[in-house]
Amino acid sequence: MARTHGTRVGVVAPADTPDPARTATDRAPGPRHRTARDRRGRGPRTPLLPAQVPGFRTRAELFDQMVMEAVTDLEPRWPDKLSAIEFAVDDVPALPDGPVLSSSDVVVDDGVPLARFFPPGVDARGRATKARIVVYRRPVEMRAPSQIDLADLVADVLTEQISAVLGEGIE
Repeated sequence: MARTHGTRVGVVAPADTPDPARTATDRAPGPRHRTARDRRGRGPRTPLLPAQVPGFRTRAELFDQMVMEAVTDLEPRWPDKLSAIEFAVDDVPALPDGPVLSSSDVVVDDGVPLARFFPPGVDARGRATKARIVVYRRPVEMRAPSQIDLADLVADVLTEQISAVLGEGIE
């Protein structure tokens, strides 16, 4: 078997092997860059699900949508009062060192806040803020065995929090 530059015939020599036929001035300066190739003609990878299907959205996005639907369902009950309140979702509450006690500002289950009311005030930049109700996603999700129960629990938590904030009884 004939050998050329230490490799078998038909096999290309690696780039770092000097070729006696080429001089240093013939070589391109800098490292060699390989272009990306489309292996086996399959094209680039795409998401498994199209963006229009519900399975494409994350659990956090689905929970946000659930909260907004619950607020929309509660608006006819308190038409003028809910426009002054912002609704937000946070993953987990910041727990203080001591126990969390139930009050009109917090909806608590087994010592874990499920929702919290933040009154209007002034932020760090001196701008006025609206009143805000924050629903905590992970504690609420942990207490619901199914998606249907989760939607009901979100509506119940919001109803309880809004009723406590507005000083009305739960119907």
